[in-house]
Amino acid sequence: MIPLSVLVTTRNEEANVERCLRSVHGFADQIFVLDSESTDGTVEIAQRYAEVQTLAYDHSRIIPWIFQWGLDNLPLRNDWVLILEADQAVTPDLREEIAALLARPDAVREDGFYIRRRQIFRGKPLRFGGYGSKVLLKLFRRSRSGLDPVEQDTRVYVRGPVGRLRAPLEEWNLKEDAIQFYLQKHLRYAEAFAREELERRRKGLAWKATPRLFGSPDQRVLWLKDRYYRMPLFVRPMLYFLYRYFFLLGILDGKTGFVFHFLQAFWFRLIVDIRLEELLKEEGR
Repeated sequence: MIPLSVLVTTRNEEANVERCLRSVHGFADQIFVLDSESTDGTVEIAQRYAEVQTLAYDHSRIIPWIFQWGLDNLPLRNDWVLILEADQAVTPDLREEIAALLARPDAVREDGFYIRRRQIFRGKPLRFGGYGSKVLLKLFRRSRSGLDPVEQDTRVYVRGPVGRLRAPLEEWNLKEDAIQFYLQKHLRYAEAFAREELERRRKGLAWKATPRLFGSPDQRVLWLKDRYYRMPLFVRPMLYFLYRYFFLLGILDGKTGFVFHFLQAFWFRLIVDIRLEELLKEEGR
């Protein structure tokens, strides 16, 4: 096994968590599951593969906050950390690539690595609409990294140079294959995203990294987010959907792609705008 600590967040993830943990079991020498008081069989499954740390469930605690708590409080014995959500799994090729990289951890020049995400929705990989090339910074030195505890999206910031791995990480939330679950989940997310944007407007909160169009992948995302926030409510979801579906060729993912991009790029963000408008009216703005 390699000197790597893996952190996995869970909350009622019995449908996904075993696939996630099996992908790193016997590979990383330390695995922790940060569970937010699951009421299904998540903990029983997780205990077969990892040490489980239970956190009191609080709907206001977002995933980045939970990961940061783990980095600050768990007895991690390795500097290199891989963070995963329960619906993400390390592919065999990615295992080999990380193992080769960390065979001599002190010789690694970078402080973190982006990993390409292979998104699967209702059993079909999404290759277009910006999802075929999406990368996430998941592997990093904890001594030189941190997360933004305010931003809803999990984004790791590192101090030094960052590399990119070639093999993909697979993300497939089996629960989202049922449309009712998908809609209910994203209604909850819409509330959280609306409140985050309200908080940023109210306090003028800055991003933890400088938004740059030609910067790192995360800086580019923040640059685009910054522009999105400045667009008129209700107009921006439509523009974003058109951008994803036509300019980024989401249309080439067929019927599954249409369902995904319509729900994720338009419907979800429209609900965010509706809720944000309500919150702004409540504040008299």
